[in-house]
Amino acid sequence: MKYFTAFALALAVARATPVKRANSQGIDISAHQADIDWMAVENSGVEFVYIKATEGTTYKSSAFDSQYTGAKNAGLIRGAYHLALPDYTSTGALQAEFFVTRGGGWSADGITLPGGVFMQPDPYGAHMCYGMSADDMVSWISDFSNT
Repeated sequence: MKYFTAFALALAVARATPVKRANSQGIDISAHQADIDWMAVENSGVEFVYIKATEGTTYKSSAFDSQYTGAKNAGLIRGAYHLALPDYTSTGALQAEFFVTRGGGWSADGITLPGGVFMQPDPYGAHMCYGMSADDMVSWISDFSNT
């Protein structure tokens, strides 16, 4: 699990109770972390978790539902993220729709973070930016974000 820091503002928006410190601790997880002791995570000071829900337009994490429920039951604020696979065969809108319909939606319940999109160099090919120009990549990300 990778630890990262988020601004307290993100939690203040998603949480009705005051934030205890300037930087809140959170983690991101995927199906690679199958057996999680959620109470140990919560007891370690982690306050939020982003859970991988989907990738591209064909993969939904088999662990997502149980991880999402486990985080909620431990009292953690949680959100879903999508591993983007931008290319010329799948639009940002198609991937956003796939993500939202498979757990990536947001609700104003005080414990759900807005969905996130994770971008990285092409994990399946030789092209650093999926063979896309900078303008095409910006357009793809905008298409995802505006859907």
